[in-house]
Amino acid sequence: MTPQISDQIHATCIAIDGQGVLLRGASASGKSDLALRLIDAGAELVADDRVDLQSSDGILRAAAPAQLTGLLEVRGIGILRFAASQDAPVAVICDLSPFKEIERLPVERHVDLLNVKIPAFSIDPFEPSAMNKVQLALALSNGSIMRGDDTT
Repeated sequence: MTPQISDQIHATCIAIDGQGVLLRGASASGKSDLALRLIDAGAELVADDRVDLQSSDGILRAAAPAQLTGLLEVRGIGILRFAASQDAPVAVICDLSPFKEIERLPVERHVDLLNVKIPAFSIDPFEPSAMNKVQLALALSNGSIMRGDDTT
């Protein structure tokens, strides 16, 4: 058993079928907005604004700081309480960027967080297909679908 490592980052995390999706981006980049749409489609809130990360035995888990559990900021409406998962294993990272900054055909990318490599994708959170792209990124990360250029 490896020692546990922890950190807190500025991000939002939701869970789809128990798998954590870490949404990263600058302030006002659309993290909470995309999370709200994903929650409306059946995802569960894990954490908004600040995410506690813990790594142990090659698994990265995300949770909300105690004082923020179940809270999601909805710009223009306020801070609202939602049902929330206590924590979730992080399966994929979605880095939020404007459409013009995203490569059309990106190379496979992983981000090392607390000594755990997590598949990472860039997504424009305001595209109509953003929720679908999050679900596809998650499916690619867990192997339930494969890239068309993957010949292995």
